[in-house]
Amino acid sequence: MHFEKEAVRRYWDAAPCGTADVAAVDAAHRDAELEGIRYEREPFIPRFARFDSARGERLLEVGVGAGTDHLRFARAGAVCTGIDLSNVSLETTRRRLASEGLLSDLRVADAETLPFGDASFDRVYSWGVIHHTPDTAQAAREILRVLRPGGRFCVMVYNRHSLVAAQAWLVYAALRGHPRRSLADVLAQHMESPGTKGYTAAEARSLFRGARESAVETVVTPYDMRIGRRRFLPRWSWRAVPQRLGWFHVVVGTK
Repeated sequence: MHFEKEAVRRYWDAAPCGTADVAAVDAAHRDAELEGIRYEREPFIPRFARFDSARGERLLEVGVGAGTDHLRFARAGAVCTGIDLSNVSLETTRRRLASEGLLSDLRVADAETLPFGDASFDRVYSWGVIHHTPDTAQAAREILRVLRPGGRFCVMVYNRHSLVAAQAWLVYAALRGHPRRSLADVLAQHMESPGTKGYTAAEARSLFRGARESAVETVVTPYDMRIGRRRFLPRWSWRAVPQRLGWFHVVVGTK
């Protein structure tokens, strides 16, 4: 495994995505809290994921994290497959599925070399994942490769020109006397796992230039309105922020 990917794996093994703020100790309460936090902070996910329309579809999730979205697809009746670089994340997801009597083909795998044949899936979903792998463009090509013609993809990547990125630059560059430090370097060194990247809207769409059609929607998130580790400005205040400054670029399209 490439050394950069090994560092990414170690980071997410230590705390699968979404688990850092969970306080409950027993599994059942942790699972409920995980789901509550995810959709309270990111209430727009169902609009993009379209869980309810997945029944009978062959679905691949690239980067299952703690499994919250994967559970929603499985509950909806999708034929689920999921990959992650982190075995701890996969075990968390596997346990949560089993607790509800649900199934998925879960594998440790690299987003840049998906272990599936061409046109294997009706839908590919990846929320906040491929910006963590060194060759994000290759991961995007792999998503299109395994998607059947006419199949749908939904991929979220971070926005380099967002309020979140500006806040990080202020803390780790300007206030430390390094005003020439780039946003890209700050995100790579201080945003979640090592090497994290952010994209402009045009760059995000360009990742999927091989698609038949694609569109990018930029979304303002609670993280753009953070005033503390777990404190956010009220939701009504989000409307004051131009959409182009939101932390999430969501790329949707068809092959």
